[in-house]
Amino acid sequence: MSTPFRIMHHVCIVVHDIEKAVEHYSNLGIGPWFDFPDLSVFGDLEMPNREAFLAMTYKCADTGNVQFQLCQPPELDCPQRRFLDERGPGVFHIGFAAEDIDSSERAGQELGLDVVMRGRREDGTGFSYFDTMDSAGVTLMVRSVPPPPRNEV
Repeated sequence: MSTPFRIMHHVCIVVHDIEKAVEHYSNLGIGPWFDFPDLSVFGDLEMPNREAFLAMTYKCADTGNVQFQLCQPPELDCPQRRFLDERGPGVFHIGFAAEDIDSSERAGQELGLDVVMRGRREDGTGFSYFDTMDSAGVTLMVRSVPPPPRNEV
């Protein structure tokens, strides 16, 4: 059986106060932290609330083998805000690396998973969130990124 969930990329935790969370994790030796790139690069979005998605605040730290992400959702209705309000801070999603986001999304659908949120950049890279919260206790997502820029000599 083909699965898009082979290479774990990150764990994303939703929090009430991202600066306080960064300070806490930094005191534990996790970091350095950096801002997630501007979310407006995802021109093709299928979201329950586009305004809320674009207002998310993310901080990331590379920990060697898996990226650690913190997310502070805005005070607007969205899945991350509902999770935080209903359950408190915790793991909202686990992200898996995908070479080709569209084929990874199809592989998830072939496993019987519905796509609940998705976004694509102009170059075809992006992300897809699957409806797995109730069945798995966490949302699973796949993501692909543009290749790094080449250094021209």
